Amino acid sequence: MELLREITEKDVGLDNIESFTLPYTLRKAARAILFNDSNEIALLHVANNKYHKLPGGGVEEGEDLRTALAREALEEVGSKIKVQNDVGIIVEYRNEIKELQISYCFTAETIGKLSVPEFTDKEKNDGFRLLWTPLENAIQLLSDDKPDDYIGKFIQVRDLIFLRKIAE
Repeated sequence: MELLREITEKDVGLDNIESFTLPYTLRKAARAILFNDSNEIALLHVANNKYHKLPGGGVEEGEDLRTALAREALEEVGSKIKVQNDVGIIVEYRNEIKELQISYCFTAETIGKLSVPEFTDKEKNDGFRLLWTPLENAIQLLSDDKPDDYIGKFIQVRDLIFLRKIAE
């Protein structure tokens, strides 16, 4: 899989740039540009923090990337999926929380009937809402977002890179 970008605090418009020093917590995550039968992609609107994101999340102990992605898609989108192609890898240096996140992104398609997403309590509290939209509109939505929290700033930059990569 191709490394698409390394994102630092400078890339998300923050001034408090520190050098990257250990110890950092390593977090691996799997993400999907997930298409439905109408060729729309799944986006999660994080209403309380003013941004959108691709479905996906952290790889739990004992999981491989595709297993983690299938679990996250079922939870966040309410769908079984078929993983198709690699999109790329993005590395995020999150100095403020001392976290190094590596996101692996794939294209995928929904399989079968969609059910209701099973958001966690935190996701519900953050105002998560699933929407389906054409790729071009997804890019515009993320471009227009104004995240008001630290993690959201990274998510916006990261997911725009993934979406623009497959729009090429």
